[in-house]
Amino acid sequence: MAAGMYDSRPAARVPHAAPRGTAWIPVAAQTLIWSGAAGVLGLWWSDTTSVVGPGGWLTDGGRITGLLAGYACAVLLGLMARIPVLDRGVGTDRLARWHAMGGRYTLSLALTHTLLIIWGYAVTSHANVVSQTTTLVLHYPDLLKGTAGFLLLVGTGIVSARVARRRLRYETWHYLHFATYLAVFLVFGHQLSNGADFVGNRPAQLAWYAMYLGIAALLLWYRFVIPVRRAMRHRLRVAEVRGEAPGVVSVHLTGEHLDELGAEPGQFFRWRFLAPGLWWAANPYSLSAPAHHRHLRITVKAVGTHSAALATLAPGTRVWAEGPYGGFTAARRTTTRTLLLGGGVGITPLRTLLETLPGDITLLYRARRPEDLALRGELDALAAARGARILYSVDEPAAHCLPLTAAALLQYVPDLRDRDVYLCGPPGMTDAALGALRDAGVQRRRIHHESFAF
Repeated sequence: MAAGMYDSRPAARVPHAAPRGTAWIPVAAQTLIWSGAAGVLGLWWSDTTSVVGPGGWLTDGGRITGLLAGYACAVLLGLMARIPVLDRGVGTDRLARWHAMGGRYTLSLALTHTLLIIWGYAVTSHANVVSQTTTLVLHYPDLLKGTAGFLLLVGTGIVSARVARRRLRYETWHYLHFATYLAVFLVFGHQLSNGADFVGNRPAQLAWYAMYLGIAALLLWYRFVIPVRRAMRHRLRVAEVRGEAPGVVSVHLTGEHLDELGAEPGQFFRWRFLAPGLWWAANPYSLSAPAHHRHLRITVKAVGTHSAALATLAPGTRVWAEGPYGGFTAARRTTTRTLLLGGGVGITPLRTLLETLPGDITLLYRARRPEDLALRGELDALAAARGARILYSVDEPAAHCLPLTAAALLQYVPDLRDRDVYLCGPPGMTDAALGALRDAGVQRRRIHHESFAF
C-alpha cells in the first residue's frame, strides 16, 4: 500500500463550519407524496356509494388504478423538475432512483387501469373484449389521444429499462425520455372527459388542473427559464483545456457574476458546450475546484464520445451550464470527522470537499496506475496546508493496492465508524465500497454518495 501520510495540524480557514441537517427533506417529500396518494383514494371513496357485481368491482378497480396512475404521472414530472430544495436535500441520483421506481409503478397502474376498465365495461355491457376496446377508443371523448399517450408511456418505459439503456447513448436516451411530456399531455384530457370522479365534479377538476399546472410551471421555470437566464447573465466561455492524467483533462471556464450561482463544493452542473457535435448534449460533470466569482473548473475523463471531445475544445467556446445540482455537500455531514473515498475521476467533487470541509479529514484515492491519480499535486498541497491525511491505492503494481474490504478500511482508518464517508467513483468500485463500509459497521446515514447514472 502506497500512502501519502501527513501529521494532523490545524486546518486552514474553511467555510461550512457546522453541519446543516437535511435529513428531514426526504422524509417530508415522501410524506407529501403518500399523502397525495391518500387524497386521491379519498376522491374515489367520496364519489362511490356502492360497488355491485363483477362488472362494478372490475370497473372501480380500473377507476382507482387510473386515478393513482394520473397522480403518479404528476409526481414523476415533479421529481425531475430540478427543484432546488429537493435536489440539494434529497440528492439528484436519489431523486432519479425514486423517479425510476415510480415510473415502474406508474406503468403498472396504467396497464392495470386499461385492462380492468375494458374488462369491467365488457362484463357490464355483455360484449366481448375486442369490440368493447374498439368502442372505448373510437367513441369515448379524448380516449384516442389517451390511447396514444398510454402507448408512448409504454415505449418510454421500454427505452428506460436497464437492458435497453445499456444499448443507448446517454444523450439518445435523454431525448427519447422527453416523450414522457407528450404522453402525459395526451393522457390528461381523457381523465377529465371520461373519469367518473371528475365528470360533474368541479372541485375535483380544479384540484387536478391545479396539480398539473403547478408541476408544469415548476418544469418550465427550473428546466427552461432559469437555465436560459443564467446563460445570458453569466456568459461562460472556455478559457483553457489542460491535461491532468492519461485521458483526463481539466476545462477551465470564465464568466461573470459566478458567485450568484451559489455552487457548493461537491455539486455538479449539466454542461452544454456550443461547439460542433457537442451543442445538443448537456452532460453532468462535477466542479473539481471550489467556485470562484470569475472562473469555474471541471475535470473529465474520456469515457465516451462527448467527454473525449472536451479535450479538443477551443478557448472562447461558449458554454451553457445548468445547475448547480446535487446534495453531495457539507450539508450531509453529521460529525466533524470525515473519510473521502474516491476512485478514478470520481476524485473531482472530493477534491473540492478536501479543500473546504472543516475538521479531521482522511482521503483514500484509488486508481488503476500511479499515473492515473489525477490532481495528485493539488491533493498533496491541500493536505499539507490543512493537516489532512491522504492514502493512495493503485491496482498496478498489486503490492500498492488496498483491498476494499471492511478489515482493510478499519486497519487504515480505525475510527471509521465515527466518521461521515463521502464516496464517489465508478459503479463497480462504489458498490464494493458500500458493501465494505456497511460490513465495517458504518451507519447508512453517514454514507453519502451520488452517481450520474440517471
